Amino acid sequence: MINKYVYGNPIPTNAVESLIEPSSEGMQYLTEIGHEDKIIFNYVMDDDDIVYGLGEANRGLNKRGGLYRSFCSDEPNQTEEKISLYGAHNFIVISGMINFGVFVDCASEVTFDIGYTASNILNIKPGCPDFDIYIIDGKTAYDIIKQFREMIGRSYIAPRWAFGYQQSRWSYMNADEVREVVKKHRDAGVGLDAVYLDIDYMDGYKDFTVSEERFPDFPGFVKEMRDQGIRLVPIIDAGVKIEEGYDIYEEGRQYQFFCKRADGTDFVAGVWPGRTHFPDFMNSNVRMWFGSKYKALTDCGIEGFWNDMNEPAMFYTEEGISEAKQYLESFDFNTNDPGKFFELNDKLTHLSNRMKDYESFFHNMDGRIVRHDQVHNLYGANMTRAAGEAFLKLSPDKRMLLFSRSSYIGSHRYGGIWTGDNQSWWSHLLLNIKMMPSLNMCGYIYSGADLGGFGCNTTRDLMLRWLAFGIFTPLMRNHSALGTRRQEAYSLGDSEDFKNLISIRYSLIPYLYSEYMKACLNNDMLFKPLSFEYSADTFARNVEDQLLVGESIMIAPVYEQNAQGRYVYLPEDMLLVVFKSSALRRYQVLRKGLHFIPVAVNEVPLFVRKDRILPLCRTCQCTDEMDTSMFEMIAYADTSVEYRMYSDDGVSKNYNRPNSYVSFAIRENNGVLGAVADKTIVKLSLF
Repeated sequence: MINKYVYGNPIPTNAVESLIEPSSEGMQYLTEIGHEDKIIFNYVMDDDDIVYGLGEANRGLNKRGGLYRSFCSDEPNQTEEKISLYGAHNFIVISGMINFGVFVDCASEVTFDIGYTASNILNIKPGCPDFDIYIIDGKTAYDIIKQFREMIGRSYIAPRWAFGYQQSRWSYMNADEVREVVKKHRDAGVGLDAVYLDIDYMDGYKDFTVSEERFPDFPGFVKEMRDQGIRLVPIIDAGVKIEEGYDIYEEGRQYQFFCKRADGTDFVAGVWPGRTHFPDFMNSNVRMWFGSKYKALTDCGIEGFWNDMNEPAMFYTEEGISEAKQYLESFDFNTNDPGKFFELNDKLTHLSNRMKDYESFFHNMDGRIVRHDQVHNLYGANMTRAAGEAFLKLSPDKRMLLFSRSSYIGSHRYGGIWTGDNQSWWSHLLLNIKMMPSLNMCGYIYSGADLGGFGCNTTRDLMLRWLAFGIFTPLMRNHSALGTRRQEAYSLGDSEDFKNLISIRYSLIPYLYSEYMKACLNNDMLFKPLSFEYSADTFARNVEDQLLVGESIMIAPVYEQNAQGRYVYLPEDMLLVVFKSSALRRYQVLRKGLHFIPVAVNEVPLFVRKDRILPLCRTCQCTDEMDTSMFEMIAYADTSVEYRMYSDDGVSKNYNRPNSYVSFAIRENNGVLGAVADKTIVKLSLF
């Protein structure tokens, strides 16, 4: 059951698709507390309550003990004290003796104090008086999440090629460097489906342009790469460069499509191109206009994009620079007060993304003038919406890859997300593991992190361990920052281990793609906590570093430096499969309980659940070469079992065709178990 409560005059967010009438009954579970001009919602948690949700947020699966600010933030240093990251996903589930969910549909900031101030008190504080709040009643946390997912609508569906391995860096500077990256992957036998173009492919960092000097004959280059099984995926930033003669700037200024200051002039901020304007994505006409501009690149053969810098990120504003200059002019450098020097440092190092600047420009939401900080969390989401709606026209019959850095629930219907500018830290590998189910709860199924870490310098062992987890995430992209160590598969010593690990991904794609499609089409999750399937197991309830991936497997990644393996808790008997490559594996049946599993740095462990089937195909160099005429079935079973694999062309949008499923089964015949499959040849590995 879902109850909706309306406060003030809420700004439409596009988060909820279902028509839910406001409730006339009193609010269940939460106590409303007046607090000056704002409202706080309070709940007293039991000692054993777990709090799930918040999507892209810090800390673990269980959010208890933390303070979280839902305010899309350009925050690459995701250390534990950071309370806001790139996404704003205001959905939580309280799971215990009582189970209920809360979605605060608020375009402004929302603070969740989940046992931070007082260990048993949950406080939710919307940042403005205008919002909707939904209370979802259910038998279990999993039941509540499925109701919520039904309420917010079906998740974005990516093309199957987007499940191939993808390579990125800020930046591959020209066509020859991209050619070199592709050649080195192919020469090393490392699978690859996409190479990303970061900001330097553009002409002067101008959106929807390509540098003719660095990428001459861009359509010809796109075709050249496509003939080798490679898609190019360019970045699009939110800011539009202020430059006379640049068509996007000229049109935006002519039609008043940019965000405004209070005096009606176009707001200016400094980003990569220098002085920029921000398109007013809150306005439907602006979304239509900006979305249509992707055609300049789709006409060149581009089939995927990543939207960035759309919190929006601002390096500075002219007002901020002016204030800093005035402060410096009046500063007494002869002072003996050390506090003044801390103040000076703060003034000069906090010019980016100032709340004061977010409070200084406005949107025209189809006639409703709104200050930016009141709709801040919707900005990046509406940039994604602009592109997603445009692709319905530009590519009506073919899926496009699209994902974003900033997000708000609702944008999950138009594109996926990546988790932003992380670091090459072991702690960020663990954060990536714990974040995936939380993102799935909020509708973001096509997602992943920058494998190996974006900032800092990765190490060979960290890169291998991160890839061993990234094998299972829908977006499997290796991405690193300018000035950091190169971390392509051939750049960290002998490439054989990288080749073998990535070969495992290509063998798993049919299964991962199938489970992804089922999760999208059925408003379900690809990554689940153990507690969602083993609810009666009190030990499994508190395991956060092992995840169920689809219906057949459990994973337990190794995420500690120099670890020779790890302890794993099995909530039932399972089959351990340790891959050294797609073909080299070892098997062991393990009984329910706690086990230490040796896992070398160049190995990938997974567990096949009892009476489930894991189908594997032959590995390949790219998804174009994938052979689905022959499969191997791995199973731990002593009875008849079946697995239905979703299988389509990976491109079209006709998702519910009768022939979209292939059945794999183990059937008993005269006391002997054997493999049976539709339309394909199978080999059975039965334990």
